[in-house]
Amino acid sequence: MTILYRIYQIFIAAPLLLLITAITAISITIGCTLGSAHFWGYWPGRIWGRWFIRILLLPVHVEGYENIDSKTSYVFVANHQGAFDIFLIYGYLGRNFKWMMKSGLRSIPLVGKACESAGHIFVDKRGPKAIQQTHDRARAVLQGGTSLTVFPEGERTLTGKMGPFFRGAYQLADELQMPVVPITLNGPYQVLCRRRGPINFVFWHPLSMKIHKPIPPIGKGPENIHHAMELSREAIASGLEE
Repeated sequence: MTILYRIYQIFIAAPLLLLITAITAISITIGCTLGSAHFWGYWPGRIWGRWFIRILLLPVHVEGYENIDSKTSYVFVANHQGAFDIFLIYGYLGRNFKWMMKSGLRSIPLVGKACESAGHIFVDKRGPKAIQQTHDRARAVLQGGTSLTVFPEGERTLTGKMGPFFRGAYQLADELQMPVVPITLNGPYQVLCRRRGPINFVFWHPLSMKIHKPIPPIGKGPENIHHAMELSREAIASGLEE
């Protein structure tokens, strides 16, 4: 079955995925330029995420939709297992949001321009001034009533285990007194992990996402930031598979 799945990836899935990625990126760029970035910056990406997973024949299970309110803005924080985290969250979270992503993604042809047009936030770590500008852009997005999705580990895991969390997302949530929603992802590491060779084939494995209950602010300042970080990390870890 593994050989058949790889043949399917090379001759059927890969051409289809390249095509829908190009169509999605172009539609986002044009749509955000001529129309509403709130609509065009989210819906084509959501459809793209779902089709990416479906074309690769990966089953998805999601639980916890009842924990989030459609009229409330959140800071979503998730563990970062691999590249398929993006497709899983984009396709199945069911909330209009902006990503906080690495600045290197801006250089990807078509995709980088689409992300910029959609208003996603590129994290620039070249110095204190650049970091402050990143936070200012994120603050403007959250103040506009849109949710934000962040991987607080900052990078994909190398081992499948969760790494330490950075404070940036929690500082924004604290400043604007917004609830933090932890999300546990399982499966993306097994599907496509960071340590595989130069030719990365996708491995068939179920994907799951668990949306935990929001963590409301308990005040403002370091204590609230620490509280949200600890509780969200515990919640995410509680849903991780062995």
